[in-house]
This record gives sequence, structure tokens and C-alpha cells, in this order.
Amino acid sequence: MAKKIKHYDFTKRPGKPSAFWMWLARNFAIRPRLKGRKVTVVKKNMDGIEPPYLLFVTHASMLDFPAMYTAVAPYNANNVVAIDAVRDVGDFLMRRLGCITKRKFVKDLSLIRNMRYCAEKYGTIVCIYPEARYTLDGTTGFLPDSLGKMCKLMNVPAVVLRLYGTFISAPQWNKDEQYLPIRCELECVASKEEVKTLHADKLNRRVHAAMQRDDYAYQRAEGIELKNPRRANGLHNILYQCPHCGKEFMMYSEGTRLWCASCGKAWQVSTLSELQAEEGETEFRYIPDWTAWERENVRREVREGRYRFEADVTVHTLPNAKRFYDQGMGKLVQTCEGTRLSCTAYGEKRELFWAGTELESVHIEYDYPYRKDKYKKNLFGDCIDISTHDDSYWLHPVGLRDQLTKVSFATEEIYLLAKEKVKERGKKE
Repeated sequence: MAKKIKHYDFTKRPGKPSAFWMWLARNFAIRPRLKGRKVTVVKKNMDGIEPPYLLFVTHASMLDFPAMYTAVAPYNANNVVAIDAVRDVGDFLMRRLGCITKRKFVKDLSLIRNMRYCAEKYGTIVCIYPEARYTLDGTTGFLPDSLGKMCKLMNVPAVVLRLYGTFISAPQWNKDEQYLPIRCELECVASKEEVKTLHADKLNRRVHAAMQRDDYAYQRAEGIELKNPRRANGLHNILYQCPHCGKEFMMYSEGTRLWCASCGKAWQVSTLSELQAEEGETEFRYIPDWTAWERENVRREVREGRYRFEADVTVHTLPNAKRFYDQGMGKLVQTCEGTRLSCTAYGEKRELFWAGTELESVHIEYDYPYRKDKYKKNLFGDCIDISTHDDSYWLHPVGLRDQLTKVSFATEEIYLLAKEKVKERGKKE
């Protein structure tokens, strides 16, 4: 069976964004997608900055893509896109829009080659979303330390696009999209001359600093009220641990209410996305403060060697941009040493292991895919997506609820700890 399946060819050169297909996309997809929303574009240090340049964009929701194209107009861009998104839209169309396909959290030299090719051959904007997945809580997610090196390899100006409002309009844990204002801040963080002369570490720090944002702080500052009566629905996916009793995976949410089924404590979510305990102390007023506390707890588990996740999972693979392949059941185990998947794929037994230093982060999806009318097959529910160079494994934990956010935090903490150990060993040698 494996020989019959054609894997995606990431070495294939991307095309220049087609004027005709981009005109269709702008008029029948991008503009309609933003209809009813006030979109503001603010440019900083952009005088004299024209394509080609490297564009780093914050990532929050599907609204990021039309917002990005609006911010860089009248120019088009060669957009780096994950293979699952190419599968959703279709490789034929994505290639005509100039998209560069990749797998999430996989180091791929062909990606850099294709990005450089677009900048040098076509003179276009090359756009990448370095967080590689949607933010969980409206703040900046995991950013790799290789962004400065990427700037040096591209040898074009480095620009950051911070998007505000795309998260609070459509957080991944709540599927009720709201029509709220969007702010696009386009900022040049390094000119071409600076890219040539500055050290990669300094460029990396500049990009990291410019990528920082907090969509909930933006919401409060702008006084944007979220009047959706179901605005708390799904919040338990990211606020999975009760700060009152400490129990995990016993949180529930519905309407404007979040509560713990273990101790009974409950909170209301205001129109400004602020939390208020129904009784007693409000441990965390702001959602990112709660998730930061959860992450700190996971960090402690990892560094004390106590962390372990184990689950039976349904396994689907995505070797190409055509469709998912059902591979039956498997077992996923994650410890402080790394992540292991045991399964059968294409009729062969597989034992896959990602050491702590190999997996920077992991892509997760709540209730994927949400559009059940569009995807009549391959309905997974909550998913963990882990990739190798030639395949992506979409894993649905069976019999467990609300584990994904903790797995995501743990993957990043395991990676950071592994990196520290490598650095310490290097100093001793």
C-alpha cells in the first residue's frame, strides 16, 4: 500500500502568484471574508520598503490570511502554508496563489530554498507564520531561535506584521466567529543593509520582540465588547486546570460561564473577556494569566521528571495534499525524554520517536474539523498533529478530554529543557 501512495514533493519550485488567480481570490474570497469588519493598517519604518522582503506574521485564526493580503496590498505574496491547509483548499489553487507548502515543526532545507527562490526570481514578499499554529490564548506562541538565521539566508528586509482582533474574533476553542475590528501593524525590523551587517542573534531578538502581542489587552484597550452569549463556550479547552482546587481536566464551559466539576467553583466571562468568580476570590482576572500559571505547573512537572502522558489514539496520516488515510489505532506516550508513537501505517508496524531536542512544539486542533458538512469523512475530534519529513500523523486521544493544551505546553517545555542540557554538556566539553 505504501508504494501506491505518492508523498508530497516539497522540493518542487513554487510559482509566482498569478495575477488572474489573485484577482479572483481578492474579490471572491479575501474581501468577502473581511466584510462587516473595520480593518485598519498601520505602517511603521516602512518608508522605502518594497518587495522583495521577508514577512513574519502573528498567527491566530483563519482571518490572518485575508488580513495579511489586505495589509500588503497592492502587492501579492508567496505565502508559506501548512500541508493540511493545502489539502483543505486544493494544491492546484494554492500553487497558483504562489503558496509554499511545508509540514509544521519540521526542519526542511527545501523550505528555505523555495523561499529564497521566490524572493530572488519573482521579487515578491515571502510570508511565513513562525508560530506555525494558532495562538491558544491570544498571546505570542512558541517562536524558534532560527528566525535571525532565516533573515540572513534570505538577504532581504525583515518585516513583522502584528495582527490584532483576529484572535478575539475567532479563537480556536470557540467556533462562533464574531465581526470585530482588526488592526494590522506592519513594521520593518531590519533593512537589507542591517540584515547583512547585524549578527543573526540580534536579528532574532528583534523579530521575537516585534512579534509579541496580547489580543485580550488590545480588546480591553480598545473597549471592544464581545456580546456573543456563548463567548465562554470551549474555554475549558485552554483553562483545563482549576486554580481553586488544582484538579485538571474537570473544567466545563457554556454560555458565559466556566466552572470546575470537582470543587464547584465558577467564573463569569465579561464582554471584555475578563473573568470574575461567582463566589470568593477571582484567582485570575485575565485568561493569559491563567494559562501562564498552567504552563508553569507543567514546567515544574517536566523539570522534576514527573510528567507523563499516555493515550490510545486513532491515527490518520497525511502523506500528500489530497486526503487523510485511516490507519486504525495506536498509542501515544510523552515523557520528559520525548514523544513516542506506536501504530500501524500503510500495513506496516511503526515505532516513531521524537527526542526532546527534535520537537520544538506541536500542532493541536480542538474539535477538528469543525465544518462537519464539508468533511464527511475523517472526523477526528480533538487532534494532535506530529510530522516527520514525509508524513503527518493526526492523532485523536480516545477516552480522554481536554488534554491537548497540556500536551502542547509539555512539548515546548521538554524541548527547552533538552536544549539547556545540550548547552550544559557543551560547556563541560
